Amino acid sequence: MKKIFIIGAGRSSATLIRYLEEQAPTYGWEITVGDQDINLVKEKISPPTRALVFDVFDEQQRDLEIEQADIVVSMLPARLHQVVALACLKFGKSLLTASYVSDELNDLDAEVKAKGLLFLNEMGVDPGIDHMSAMRLIDRVKHEGHAITDFESFTGGLVAPESDNNPWNYKFTWNPRNVVVAGQGGPAKFLQEGKYKYIPYNRLFRRTEVIDIEGFGKFEGYANRDSLKYIDKYNLQGVPTVYRGTLRRPGYCRAWDIFVQLGATDDTYFMENTENMTYKEFINSFLYYAEAAVRLKLYHYMHIDQDSDIIDKLEYLELFSDKKIGLKRATPAQILEHILSEKWKMEPDDKDMVVMWHKLLYKKNGDSDPVKMTSSMVVLGEDSVHTAMSKTVGLPLAIATKMVMTGQIALTGVHIPNRKEIYEPVLNELENYGITFVEKEG
Repeated sequence: MKKIFIIGAGRSSATLIRYLEEQAPTYGWEITVGDQDINLVKEKISPPTRALVFDVFDEQQRDLEIEQADIVVSMLPARLHQVVALACLKFGKSLLTASYVSDELNDLDAEVKAKGLLFLNEMGVDPGIDHMSAMRLIDRVKHEGHAITDFESFTGGLVAPESDNNPWNYKFTWNPRNVVVAGQGGPAKFLQEGKYKYIPYNRLFRRTEVIDIEGFGKFEGYANRDSLKYIDKYNLQGVPTVYRGTLRRPGYCRAWDIFVQLGATDDTYFMENTENMTYKEFINSFLYYAEAAVRLKLYHYMHIDQDSDIIDKLEYLELFSDKKIGLKRATPAQILEHILSEKWKMEPDDKDMVVMWHKLLYKKNGDSDPVKMTSSMVVLGEDSVHTAMSKTVGLPLAIATKMVMTGQIALTGVHIPNRKEIYEPVLNELENYGITFVEKEG
C-alpha cells in the first residue's frame, strides 16, 4: 500500500483530493490530508482518506508523517515549501507543488538528483497549465521548422458570466491579498520588438491590451512583473517579443488604478487608529485637507468625470460610507483587502472562471509575413468547492502525482513542467476533464 501525504486543504485542494481518491482503489494508494484546520480537511475528503491535524512547524510530527509517506504533495503557501522540501530530502521522498520554484528550492537540485528524487513544482494553472500549453505550441511550431517572432500569454481567475453581478465584473476566486498587492515589488519587464521594456507599478494598470475570446467576450490584460525569465524557461532565445500578463474584464484596470494612485494598495506601513476608522475616513486620509465631501475631493483629485463608469465601481464598495473598518494596526493594503473581501466574496451559489490565452506569431520558411496563432482555454467552476481554480490548480498536480507514483516520470532533480514527457500526457488527460484549448490560425 503506497502512501500519499497531502499537506494543506485550502481552496485549491478539493479537486486534487477528489482525483487521487478516485484513483486510489486502482493503484492501492493510502491518502492522508493534513491541515491546521481539521474542518477544512473533513469538508474535502471521503473515506477511507485519513484526516490529520497537521502543523508543518512541529518537527516531530512533520518528520513522522513525511517518513511514512511515499510521496508528498504540498498545497501550503509557497514560503513554507522549503520546510517541507528539507524534510523530504532528509527522508528520501519526492515532492510536488503548484507554486513557483524559489531560489532556495532550486539550490537543492544537486542533492535531490543525488538521492534520485523529483521535486516537481509549478504544476498548477499559472504556473502550470500556462507552461505546458505554451510549450506544446512552441515545440510544435519549432519542430515544423518555423521561426517564432512573438509570444504573448495571459491568464486570469475571474467570476463566471452567470455569477457576474457587480460593476467590477470581478470576485475573489483565490488569495485576496495577492490581488491587492499584484504588480508590486519592481517594474513589469518584457521584450517588445527586440527592445527591453519596463512599466513601473504606478503606470501598470494604465497600459493594457484588449483580448477577445469567442463565446466569452472581451478581456483586458496588464503586464506581469517579469516576463524575461520565460525566455529561458520556454526556449525563446532570439524571439523579439515575449510578454506575459493577467486578465480582467474591461474597465477593471482603469478603476483599480485609482487605488494605486491614492496609495491604498501600499503594504509597507501601518495606519493609525484603523480600528475606529470609517471607510470614508480611510479614503479621505489620502486626500488633501478641505471641508468638501470626500467623494467630490476624490473625483476632483483623480480627474474622474461625473459620468464615468468608475463612479459606479467606487460607490458599489461603499467607500464614502461611515462603516467602521474595525481592524487593529492595519496597512492600507490590508484595509483595502478587508473592504473588498466583503463586496467581492464568492457567494455559495457562485461559479468562477479561469481564462488563458496565448498568441504566437511565426514565419514559415521563405515567407515575409508572419502567421498568427492563438490558443485559448476557458474553464468554469462546478460549484463553490470544486471551482475552476480548484480544477485547474488541482488536476494537473494530481495527474503528475499519479505519473510519478506509477513510474511514468523518471526525472530527478528540481523541475517545472516544460518538458514534453510531462506536458504531453498531463494535457491529454486534462482534456478528459473539460480543460481544453481552442486553437485558431490566421
